[in-house]
Amino acid sequence: MKTDDFDFYLPEELIAQTPLEKRDSSRLLVLDKKTGDISHRHFTDIVDYLQKGDTLVLNDTKVIPARLYGVKEETNAAIEVLLLKDEGNNIWECLTRPAKRIKVGTVISFGNGKLKARCTSVLDEGIRKFKLEYKGILYEVLDELGEMPLPPYIHEKLKDKDRYQTVYAKNIGSAAAPTAGLHFTDDLLKKIKDKGVNIAYITLHVGLGTFRPVSVTDVTKHKMHSEYYVMSEDVAKLLNDTRKNGHKIIAVGTTSTRTLETIMSLYGTFKSCSGWTDIFIYPGYEFKAIDYLITNFHLPKSTLVMLVSALAGKDNIMKAYNEAVKEKYRFFSFGDSMFIK
Repeated sequence: MKTDDFDFYLPEELIAQTPLEKRDSSRLLVLDKKTGDISHRHFTDIVDYLQKGDTLVLNDTKVIPARLYGVKEETNAAIEVLLLKDEGNNIWECLTRPAKRIKVGTVISFGNGKLKARCTSVLDEGIRKFKLEYKGILYEVLDELGEMPLPPYIHEKLKDKDRYQTVYAKNIGSAAAPTAGLHFTDDLLKKIKDKGVNIAYITLHVGLGTFRPVSVTDVTKHKMHSEYYVMSEDVAKLLNDTRKNGHKIIAVGTTSTRTLETIMSLYGTFKSCSGWTDIFIYPGYEFKAIDYLITNFHLPKSTLVMLVSALAGKDNIMKAYNEAVKEKYRFFSFGDSMFIK
């Protein structure tokens, strides 16, 4: 299976640069994974596709202002650091640019020394580990010095940083937003709940595993980076009951999907647990946990296009994406939505 098999033509003007004024006013392409049938709706219509007794699963991770711009203490050279993974004891795995300038022992200073990062380990692909030094509470320091880590294809400045958070974001720790959830409003979630649909929250802190491009020709050779997830006992019980009672589990986003599939693959049931997942879902994978998926339109040749192709079939996905291009849907993080049923 070749990475190029998941390529498609995308005009640059369809890459959404800013969020819509109203979160739930985005368009919704509905794809039937069995028939390949496509229909065009609005995101508020998602309520019509959810039935009483179903469970909607949302990722409640919260994005940190993880992008930092600093200078090397020895040379004053400009360095960009993206915090990816908190390994405890103020050790963070980070993506750095330019990485070749960062060796073990290099110190980077941010905000005139309010935050310092000392390199403790050199890894592949621009990854470095740093020991962070600061006074006070780290997330308050990051709020002052850091920027929201918008993807590189977004060139516009974000006026309201909360628009890169879901309305239900709670558990701090992501280097990117679980963007499928950006379409939900409190009012829409209330309508869904009032219909008798259960709403469950799991956590997966989005890191390099989700957004790292595929650089190998053979899909099966791609290595996913691990990301941390948590599922509570109450949620596990709710999901097991949903399944037992013959109702549907609808994942919001690829991060929720990967968490649910990881747990089901490990234990054969949903259970209270936490850990690290590097699950890579591509065509040939048999889904064990989810029935339907709410997701955005993803980058060509990305692991996320591979995941949705595994769920709906590659031909169906490519047909749907070509239709979305023809109909001028907005793509990627601030773009429109897709419902795979």
